[in-house]
Amino acid sequence: MNTHSIEIISRDGAPGYLSIDLGALRQNYRSLCARTAPVPVAAVVKANAYGLDVARVAPVLRDAGCRDFFVAHVGEAHRLRPYVDGARIFVLNGLQPGAEDGCADAGIVPVLNSLEQAQNWMKTATTRRRRLPAVLQVDTGMSRLGLPPEELSALTADGTLRDRLDLLFLMSHLASGDEFENAQNADQLKAMRQASALVPDVPVCFANSGGIFLGPDFHAAMARSGIALYGGAPTDATANPMKPVVRLDVRVIQTRTVPAGARVGYGGTHVTAAETRLATIAAGYADGLPRSLSHTGAVYFDGVRLPIVGRVSMDSMTVDIGALPPGALALGSLVEVIGPHQTLEAIAADAGTIAYEILTSLGDRYHREYR
Repeated sequence: MNTHSIEIISRDGAPGYLSIDLGALRQNYRSLCARTAPVPVAAVVKANAYGLDVARVAPVLRDAGCRDFFVAHVGEAHRLRPYVDGARIFVLNGLQPGAEDGCADAGIVPVLNSLEQAQNWMKTATTRRRRLPAVLQVDTGMSRLGLPPEELSALTADGTLRDRLDLLFLMSHLASGDEFENAQNADQLKAMRQASALVPDVPVCFANSGGIFLGPDFHAAMARSGIALYGGAPTDATANPMKPVVRLDVRVIQTRTVPAGARVGYGGTHVTAAETRLATIAAGYADGLPRSLSHTGAVYFDGVRLPIVGRVSMDSMTVDIGALPPGALALGSLVEVIGPHQTLEAIAADAGTIAYEILTSLGDRYHREYR
């Protein structure tokens, strides 16, 4: 952390400093495109670009050449539109009843996950007397979203489908794409090919971040990446090939020395075995650092691991600083929560969760710098 950064958060009183490296984001996108070439890569920017602010992230991806963006909800699509003018925007969850006209007016493309969604979109096309673009999602074994094979067969047999809708892609989602050796990937690929045979002229969109690393069979006509763009590990087959995008440093509120037998945190669940030096830092579960980090997680200072002791609170947590020289930390010092000594995946593992949850939960109380 440089002196300028410390001065900034000192002025605004922020509890921590969240750095977002837009250059690394751009590199990650281009790296993924190189891996799938000539197949294009779409960017998944749902949940406010995984919590990193779609207004800052989407233009960088657009300028890097991205022309296709996926969000989860139609409201996200409307918010995204000004930042990616001219690009296609797809809504993964499809449309709730009543949202069809607004979607059509804005030129947004729904992913149709059920017969009801498809029928509603076809009715809108009929009313407007023009074909409307759409993506059909088929369930290839995840049992989450998409048409089961029998419903896809019935829908594609409907002679009016192609008169009313311009089918841009047939899509599905890999449930285990990040697990290179998982047999479910091959099962889903087989199911995807069977579904595609029903509409052989419709391009396929299949690979997510993990699927991109499963090879060309999964790339199809367009891949779509989420977590890999933001520096998360897309596959367990290799060391993380993506550039880190996020770094988080949090400030110290207080240091103290407590005697043996002192209870630490809510519930007194940690009791010191000997005299112990502690630091309380200014972030907790309201800032995206889960309560499940209690007793298991850590932060770092100058490469030294400082374990979390006691329960994580809403706005703070306590760490054991006995491994540091006395006086190394003081009011306002910064400790590393995510950075070169602790990756997203590492802190997520300590919390018993995944990098996605940590990334999308980072709160808005940190000072943010976009580099």
